[in-house]
Amino acid sequence: MEFDSNKPIYLQIIDFCFRKIISKEWKEEERILSVRELGVLLEVNPNTIVRSYEHMQASGIIYLKRGMGYYVCQGAEKLIIALQKEEFFNTTLPATFEQMKLLGISIDEIVIKYQAQNK
Repeated sequence: MEFDSNKPIYLQIIDFCFRKIISKEWKEEERILSVRELGVLLEVNPNTIVRSYEHMQASGIIYLKRGMGYYVCQGAEKLIIALQKEEFFNTTLPATFEQMKLLGISIDEIVIKYQAQNK
């Protein structure tokens, strides 16, 4: 995995896990990769994976079955989508609108470009 130096690695790991859950690669109520397995896959220190898993556990995305590993919580996909929408509207969208304003880009121009690229 290529990491972005502008964002903490543990948050990028959370994003990676969120994509796995939203894409249904990791299904609700199923076991996910162990700390060690994910550390090897992403070439990251297991302590960083633990930090990511603890954050997701505190958010109600995953839970730990003692001696068995981490599992995706029921309803995790909907919760992730809600969290990511909130982040998008509070962080990404305002920054995007500011950039659009600076560059003189209208919403109509974006729609036209998007439609042309997706034909």
